[in-house]
Amino acid sequence: MKTTNFDRYLTQQMQDKRFAARFERAGEAWDVALQIAALREQAGLSQKELARLLKTSQQQISRLESTDYEGHSLSNLRRVAEALHARVRVVFEPDEKSVKRVAQRTAPYRVKRASAK
Repeated sequence: MKTTNFDRYLTQQMQDKRFAARFERAGEAWDVALQIAALREQAGLSQKELARLLKTSQQQISRLESTDYEGHSLSNLRRVAEALHARVRVVFEPDEKSVKRVAQRTAPYRVKRASAK
C-alpha cells in the first residue's frame, strides 16, 4: 500500500505524546458519535424523532452525534440506548505500557491456605 503525505505527517505528529493523547481521545468521541447515529438510522428515526422520544431537543441529539463532542454522560448514553433498543457497554483497556508494568508486579500479600485437619 502506498504511503500518502498524510500518513507520513500523522506518523510524525504521533511522536508528540500530547498530540497522540488528543488523537486517541478524538477517536473515542468519533466512535460514540458514529454508533449513536448508526443506531438511530437503523431504527428509522430522524434526530427530531429521537429527541421527541427522549424529551430533549434535536440540537442535543445533534451534539451527541457530533464527532468532537466529549460531554457524554453514562446516564444520558443509557437513555439513548434504551430508546434505540440497545445497551451501553464500557470497556477499559490498559495501554501497552501499563500491561508490561502490571505484569511485572508481584502480589502485595499472599493468601494463606487453610490447613487440612
